[in-house]
Amino acid sequence: MGFGVFIHRSDSIYDDSPAERYQFPSQYLRRVEACVGDWIIYYEPSKVDDTRGYFAMAKVQQVIPDPAAPGMYLALIEPGSYLDFANPVPFNGTDGLAERGLLNDQGRISGRAQSAVRPISPSDFNRIVDLGLDARELLLPRVDETGISSGFEDEGAAFQFDQSRDRVSYIGSRIVRDRIFRRIVLRAYDERCAITGLKLINGGGRAEVSAAHIRPVEKNGPDIVSNGIALSGTAHWMFDRGLISLSDDLEILISRQVNDLASVQTFINRTRRAISPRRQLERPHPHFLQWHREHCFKQ
Repeated sequence: MGFGVFIHRSDSIYDDSPAERYQFPSQYLRRVEACVGDWIIYYEPSKVDDTRGYFAMAKVQQVIPDPAAPGMYLALIEPGSYLDFANPVPFNGTDGLAERGLLNDQGRISGRAQSAVRPISPSDFNRIVDLGLDARELLLPRVDETGISSGFEDEGAAFQFDQSRDRVSYIGSRIVRDRIFRRIVLRAYDERCAITGLKLINGGGRAEVSAAHIRPVEKNGPDIVSNGIALSGTAHWMFDRGLISLSDDLEILISRQVNDLASVQTFINRTRRAISPRRQLERPHPHFLQWHREHCFKQ
């Protein structure tokens, strides 16, 4: 087992779904197999417009031949392991290369940087994860300026961060994952409720909106921004209870079981469509929206 870097482009020609699978040709089979049972970091090349750099991590569960594409393979991602970085990490930042193992003996970037799949040293892995997850800040208790806990259910209890702890040991913590998920979803939606269109900030500077999973975690929904949506309290309550949902083109659907239709129609924004993030890859994925309509929405 060993850490690895998988290159993934938002405009990829491969049948990739980073939270679920990574498709690759046979030439990379040994390298990918070396990562089975361990963690990899996803990287988007700098040549991609609006690149995310090192943008996420996940754990490889197994490798199988792609049944739909002869000569191709799939690295299957362990369910629930995928995690977007709170702060995407640039290839070359203010402190130099994040992945320093790519430097050759002359201190120049080697040809290994072009490999779609490559091993990464523990020190480089830890550096990128620290920068991407902003772990120290994420593990501090969340408080308003008054020092009083905000009381939001997605904040969880605080706990101490041990410097010597292996970075991956806290990745499975629901506290950490919820805080990262909240950050990336609210950033994608500019802290604005997708249903009402309102952007409300409390006296402590905190957005009065939450990050909702479209397909819940307990139903195998991943912590990926395209499975998230920013919702105010009432909209979140209605969405979770299937009183509202979204079509694939983000039309707001209202259940016939709503007992005050006129008020709900006033409540939602005038376009009757959910406000969506600017970047296509951050918008609610039809796969997750379909799940919500089929398993949660009350027609």
